Amino acid sequence: MKLNTDGLHMHAMPLDVLNSKTLYSCLAVSLLSCATPALAKNHVLPLQDACITATAVATANNVAQALDAAVASPDGKVSWTMEVKNGSIATCHVDYTTPGTKKTPAVVSRVIDITALGLETRDHGGRTLKVVDVSKPTLVRDSYKLFTGKRSVYNIEANEVTYLLKDNYDRTVKLQVRAYNDGVAFRYTLGGMVNNRVTEEKTTYRIPEGTKRWMMQWCEAYEDFFPLSTTGESKKHRWAYPALIENADGVMALITEAGIERHNSASALDNAQNKEEYRVVMDENMLNVTGEWTSPWRVIITGTKETIVESSLVTDLSAPCRLNDISWVKPGNVSWIYWAYNHGSNDYQIIKKYVDMAQELHWPYVLIDAEWDEMGNGGNIEDAIKYAHSKGVKPLVWYNSSTGWLQKDGSPGPHWKLNAPESREKEFAWLEKMGVAGVKIDFFAGDKQETMAYCIDLLEAAAKHHLMVNFHGATIPRGWQRTYPNLMSVEGVYGAEWYNNKPVLTNKAAAHNATLPFTRNVVGPMDYTPCTFSDSQHPHITTHAHELALPVLFDSPLLHWADKPESYLVQPDEVKNFMSTLPTTWDESHLIGGYPAVAAVMARRNGDTWYIAGINGKDEQQTITLDTSKLKLGNKVSYTLFADGEPWAIKTVEGKLPQTMTCKPRGGFVIVVKAAKK
Repeated sequence: MKLNTDGLHMHAMPLDVLNSKTLYSCLAVSLLSCATPALAKNHVLPLQDACITATAVATANNVAQALDAAVASPDGKVSWTMEVKNGSIATCHVDYTTPGTKKTPAVVSRVIDITALGLETRDHGGRTLKVVDVSKPTLVRDSYKLFTGKRSVYNIEANEVTYLLKDNYDRTVKLQVRAYNDGVAFRYTLGGMVNNRVTEEKTTYRIPEGTKRWMMQWCEAYEDFFPLSTTGESKKHRWAYPALIENADGVMALITEAGIERHNSASALDNAQNKEEYRVVMDENMLNVTGEWTSPWRVIITGTKETIVESSLVTDLSAPCRLNDISWVKPGNVSWIYWAYNHGSNDYQIIKKYVDMAQELHWPYVLIDAEWDEMGNGGNIEDAIKYAHSKGVKPLVWYNSSTGWLQKDGSPGPHWKLNAPESREKEFAWLEKMGVAGVKIDFFAGDKQETMAYCIDLLEAAAKHHLMVNFHGATIPRGWQRTYPNLMSVEGVYGAEWYNNKPVLTNKAAAHNATLPFTRNVVGPMDYTPCTFSDSQHPHITTHAHELALPVLFDSPLLHWADKPESYLVQPDEVKNFMSTLPTTWDESHLIGGYPAVAAVMARRNGDTWYIAGINGKDEQQTITLDTSKLKLGNKVSYTLFADGEPWAIKTVEGKLPQTMTCKPRGGFVIVVKAAKK
């Protein structure tokens, strides 16, 4: 047993010493508070330090036999199989078993084939990998707590094997594979690196033509749609994570990655060579390494649509918390100026209006957005911070990362305050002294290794000064929200601010909103900036109830409300009370209805209150089915319903929760229900 650094016990043991009873019950898991050694400059804690790898390794004579056997998840539904020909890896398969019933047999479905594995290094190593050994399956268990995500406590287990490979220079390459109940993950470790680097990854997923998929064309800010398609044909051949596919049996898989460290770049998928073959392509990484180099985890979340949406695999695979103390991290609701004015925070009088709104709606935070370094009309940034504090509202402050959209290209400021370590330290110390609670940092330079290291620098420096962080114009989450719990939210989404930029969101927003819970929001918090009852530069045609559902449907512990005071403060008292009391963290979450782009219904619990939010993604009236059985609320409850009306239909009901809801075109609903105390 090893106590890993977020205060959890992680266990591993060969499966052949476990019987069917002990497999699920023999290892007690302790939940302790997040505690690690003090942060040091450039400190990296590899995930392999937080788990015990298999000790029982198959002999060379048993390699072939071990390879023939699938590595299954603890519940037996998910499996990984490797085919080896002449000592080399031919194909790997991920399968999913839909359990049978008394009337129907179990169905084993091929989720995805991995047609190539491996890496290539600058010295042309990593080629012609040969399998020389494989460990016996090992059970790994872990438990942790988290502010962000679908629940507050995460208890996980997986079966793991490690393949030992040799490259063309006879160097050892380890392929570590884990089968979880909600998917499969694997990663590479290269030993014997001497001033060397990985230049290419060979990992390739096969997605046959005709397969349903919801995939976004890669762009630096991850801001685009996830359209339904059945083909890989495209003028562009680079695809962003997460990529959702559904096979003929209705089994889904979400492809992404997790566990980015300083030495890694992020990656994407490319099918330029073959429209059915999607190769993992790493972004720029010029960092040479001596010793071991470990890749991020390649992640395939697998199962039903409920499994996909409720999965925590991205954080399960990421490094444990590295912060000594997180008691100062306080999620909450935020008033936000940009959406209504298509401008930053250069007007002191307008900032005061948003502070006043936050006070009236009992929101703890106000964001002072871009251009605060040019603030006028009666005050400057320090005046704005002091005014917020005088009203009992804590300020958050925006910065330009000065790596992506630069000053010379017309980007807003302030610029260059966070890039150099000494400048960053000075700025964050000033913010802490002024009582600022967090920072929003914008306009990052894509997925390259240099940007990943910079983001980690920012998170660690911000934590030193008790600052929460919201990354904007940035890559999607890949698990840092576990490693650095001060990371509250990330943009990386085609969100409501696009009503400012182009008219394209108006007609597509409803279907897009109903796709995001199955795609982008699966992998981590999403700063969509939801709930707009009025219009920005371009109109919205979703209903009020649809908009009110979004802050529940989408997960973001720092929840930025986009609309203006003149819109929010004239809503009915019931709506304002909902907005004032809505939590931004959840003890439990379930998908209870919907299908990508058609509809989405989430049920989230905070304490003894359930919030059920649903939206219609279609341009026609739709009756949506709700499966409330997971909530265990009984036959008689008291709940408040916010439904489509003119513009509202609000009522309090005593009785059983509805099993269907009829929504207007692009409509929605919210149900707030108190659970019976046990």
